[in-house]
Amino acid sequence: MGENTIEITDSNFESEVVKSSTPVLVDFWAAWCAPCRALAPTIDSIATEYKGRVKVGKLDVDANGSTAARFSIRGIPTLLVIKDGQVKEQIVGAVEKSVITKALDKHL
Repeated sequence: MGENTIEITDSNFESEVVKSSTPVLVDFWAAWCAPCRALAPTIDSIATEYKGRVKVGKLDVDANGSTAARFSIRGIPTLLVIKDGQVKEQIVGAVEKSVITKALDKHL
């Protein structure tokens, strides 16, 4: 996890994501998921580029099952863009960086 990427858990989801004053990109992932690991450098890069404008966090679905269930996460990696406590975008799979930045830019 990069220096600008935060760890999101069941216990801090409300404070870090729902009550965030900026949009949040949440990466639902797991250590055993090869596409998740392939996407990780892209997520860290976005966290650095969007620092101060978007909060970027990773949520391990194995360790935080209730939050994953709350958003009906069935496949990983799944990225959610959450603004004002509402899901604005959902991206499933290891996608190009431009797909993610385009989704983020719509909500800035």
